[in-house]
Amino acid sequence: MKATLALRQAVRPWIAQAEARVAIGVSGGADSLALAAAVALEAQPQKIEVIAVVVDHGLQESSDQVALTAKSQLEQLGISYVIIKRVQVERVDGIEASARRARYAAFEEVIKEHQPDYFFLAHTLNDQAESVLLGLARGSGSKSLAGMQEVNGIYVRPLLGIERATTEAACAEQKIDAWQDPHNEDSSYTRVRVRKEILPLMEKLLGPGIIAALGRTAALVRQDVQALDGYAQAFLAQSNPSLLSVEELADLPAAVRARVLREAIFRAGAPEGSLSAAHLAPVEALITDWHGQGVISLPGGVKVERISGRLSFLNQPGGRAPQ
Repeated sequence: MKATLALRQAVRPWIAQAEARVAIGVSGGADSLALAAAVALEAQPQKIEVIAVVVDHGLQESSDQVALTAKSQLEQLGISYVIIKRVQVERVDGIEASARRARYAAFEEVIKEHQPDYFFLAHTLNDQAESVLLGLARGSGSKSLAGMQEVNGIYVRPLLGIERATTEAACAEQKIDAWQDPHNEDSSYTRVRVRKEILPLMEKLLGPGIIAALGRTAALVRQDVQALDGYAQAFLAQSNPSLLSVEELADLPAAVRARVLREAIFRAGAPEGSLSAAHLAPVEALITDWHGQGVISLPGGVKVERISGRLSFLNQPGGRAPQ
């Protein structure tokens, strides 16, 4: 039971810190079922309640049956409190992003109702490596290269240092028949191509250990990101975020200034995740390339304008901005 032991050791510190209950997001795949099994084994002697949340996205035929099968498997693992959340995926952008948004909205409902100490997610080292490569390919900046955080508020990813082969081995050890998501074999998805084609090619050409190396890269970049975020928050803490001095902004290192501007825009009402580099560039130009530009319109009805040596961040509800 070597693989199972590795997973139990990964979740043990979190169960030890829990006071009453924890929750787990479960898809029915090997990663989430292996995590659920490890949590159940660690939680039972500690008298910690475990709530499993199975989200039925309704994106495939018989998705309801997949959810019911996962529920049955979880009950066999000793988790009696299983919630199936059926969601409507609104396809605003890509299907992956839209499904993720719906899934986390379901998680938030459970968190609000049941108040778990932690909500566990089953992302592995493989998921982290894929995220780093996707961020690199998209030119998304350091936050994307930093990958996923192990802890993000109430959400905890205890398996980020464990490869998918270990979760699959743990399922085999415990005779868990995990669901194989057909989306994970569909090469029309960029992440699937990274998983099935690019990472294996890198392993072949550059040698083994690529997945672990990408995980280490994410951890190192995350340290830098956290430091820069800290500098930006310190600057905002002593400023009025809706009216920032252009002179003081110009004195900041570019990496810190970009973070200050993003945070000021979000605080003014732009939706989280709505800003791209293209949105930020004209705001940056109000500081570094000023020649009398007018108001900059941004998502969420946010308007940014340079007035008397200051950047004004205002929200005009109902205003439309270029996406």
